[in-house]
Amino acid sequence: MRSLDLARTLTLPPWVARLVGRLPMWPPSRLLALVLNQVVRPHLAEDVIPAIDGRTLRVEVYDAGLRLDVVWQQGAFRPAAAGQSCELVIRASAWDFGRLLLRREDPDTLFFARRLCIEGDTELGLHVKNTLDALPADAWLSPALPAPVRQWLARHLLNTP
Repeated sequence: MRSLDLARTLTLPPWVARLVGRLPMWPPSRLLALVLNQVVRPHLAEDVIPAIDGRTLRVEVYDAGLRLDVVWQQGAFRPAAAGQSCELVIRASAWDFGRLLLRREDPDTLFFARRLCIEGDTELGLHVKNTLDALPADAWLSPALPAPVRQWLARHLLNTP
């Protein structure tokens, strides 16, 4: 079975989205901003920084009921203010985001299969995609991340013990 076929069946149960969707979104947005600052910020190209300055990005994990809003301000990713409009929305299932993070699936493949949705500012979307594509695989192994997280990522991203 191809991975795209398998992934259609791998979504979280609907009750997860109903439960998580009721929770405040600021703490997960703060966590995303912290991770982006540790993993992505050191690898940002100089020409990307002015293009993302003050711009708000939403990551929606639809089957988990998560909407994570971050903005680049004053040289760092920060959680966006509640109710702030987003200029770019990237939406997929938890499974598909995991496959993207682990580089087991190509974003273009998911996009054309209509399993990764990107809405909003096209130029900003290209900057985000190109930045993530340019990250070295071991970027997710930042020493600032807890050791168990680094070990799990090392096993799954780099196939190392």
